[in-house]
Amino acid sequence: MVVCVSRFFQRFVFVLSVAIFVTLGLGFALGQFGWFGVHAGDEQDGSYRQMRVYAEVLQKIQSDYVTDPSMDDVTTGALHGLLESLDADSSYLTPAEYKIYKDHPTGGTAQEGMTISRRFGYATVVNVAPGSPADQAHLADGDVIESIGGKHTHDLSLAVIRMMLEGKPGSTVDVTVIRPTKPDPEKISLTRAVINIPALSQQQYDNSTILYIKPGVLTAARVDEIAAAIKSAGKGRKILLDLRDCTGNDPQQGLRLANFFIKQGTLATLQGQQFPEQTFTADPAQFLTDAPMAVIVNRGTYGAGELTAAAIEDLKRGDVVGERTFGEGSVQKTIDLPDGGAIMLTVAKYESPDGRKIQDDAVVPNVQVASPLDEEDEGLTPPNGDDMLNKALDLLKAKGA
Repeated sequence: MVVCVSRFFQRFVFVLSVAIFVTLGLGFALGQFGWFGVHAGDEQDGSYRQMRVYAEVLQKIQSDYVTDPSMDDVTTGALHGLLESLDADSSYLTPAEYKIYKDHPTGGTAQEGMTISRRFGYATVVNVAPGSPADQAHLADGDVIESIGGKHTHDLSLAVIRMMLEGKPGSTVDVTVIRPTKPDPEKISLTRAVINIPALSQQQYDNSTILYIKPGVLTAARVDEIAAAIKSAGKGRKILLDLRDCTGNDPQQGLRLANFFIKQGTLATLQGQQFPEQTFTADPAQFLTDAPMAVIVNRGTYGAGELTAAAIEDLKRGDVVGERTFGEGSVQKTIDLPDGGAIMLTVAKYESPDGRKIQDDAVVPNVQVASPLDEEDEGLTPPNGDDMLNKALDLLKAKGA
């Protein structure tokens, strides 16, 4: 009993230390700058009151819960909740999870072909690669992955979720999916595969006066391809950039793409409480065309593509057509903890030229066009029913070369 109480006390002190660090740190920032009239002292007093409440809750759980609870599980759950209450990318890893994470290979693993983040506490599909196992299983933007291998994603950090979906080519993983259009969860078995990046899609519209480009993904090589396509088309060719279901984990490639169309000005800023502020300014040497352009986005537009769309919209370089993007644009720092675990903490967020945080506000098009929930990728040439494409084309046709 003494050993059990001692372990619980150590764990409890650890939880309080982390909680106080986060809440007092936020409290100092709010108080330091006087936001909402809150002062650091007031915030600290409130934090200590909350810690007393938390201690009482833990005591009641241990003494009055229907069964004798595992306090290790209770405090682990509290730590998960503490970090995940901040944003989708901040998370807590137990010592066992962190060891697996550090030992996990960084490349060469097979996947299902979907970008995953968290929404409403669960793993959520952001977008799906065409032809991938996820695509063949008809997974789509907005589908919720309720469980992976029988483990509820609500109880897993984002890092662990992504790790569980990776594996050897040909291996399988069972997931339970909740779709917005269906009332009941659906169990699906996915076979992992090495995902090939789809080719850059190009098309000519309006008697070849409009060059349609759909990247699918924004890597350094793909952005190079886009630059070559724009140069080949000539400076007078209008550009329709389709960033729907476009993924990209390198923000610099999104800013580089925006720079092709923007000659000067601030493309984005990156800042955090203890993070040195960075300002990303357009380089005139990277500028390619001042011809009319438009961008199409949807809820599957993620990361780098959101920075591109935000810069083009805020600097009035072209119309952004479609629906609200996913909202991903931040920097995480991994911090080792004394018990062998770790926290992955968001330490900075990207802001658009107008000061909107991409992570919080996403990109809301200036020309909004909704897409049906069951919309599926129809290939290179979208059908006549593609309202987003048709609206963007109409806007470009109305503009002079």
